[in-house]
Amino acid sequence: MSDTPEDLYYASSHEWLKPGDDGIATVGISDYAQNELGDVVFVELPELNSQVSVRDEVSVVESVKTASDIYAPVSGEIVAVNELLEESPETINSLPYDDGWIFKIRMSNEEELLELLSAEGYRENCEA
Repeated sequence: MSDTPEDLYYASSHEWLKPGDDGIATVGISDYAQNELGDVVFVELPELNSQVSVRDEVSVVESVKTASDIYAPVSGEIVAVNELLEESPETINSLPYDDGWIFKIRMSNEEELLELLSAEGYRENCEA
């Protein structure tokens, strides 16, 4: 099974979320998702300062195989995007939980975290 850090939250649509102490969470796609996509060749980053609701389409990751929509795992405001991915989209393949993050969101409803999966729940979801 792919790498699934225990300290993150996961959406069934394969996004991971790491909340910060300041109410801002970092979001990317899981190791499982990047492995299924194959070599990432382009990332359409979300619009900075946009307000999004949980499960809104906010980004697109394109690989040699397909394109995949990226959804907001929580509601809030997009406060940062990973501009490194414009020049080096393959960073998602090599470091999905580190330099391969896609955006940061100021959460407007932290209770939405309760709707996300734990690492164990996400692993079970991927195996189903």
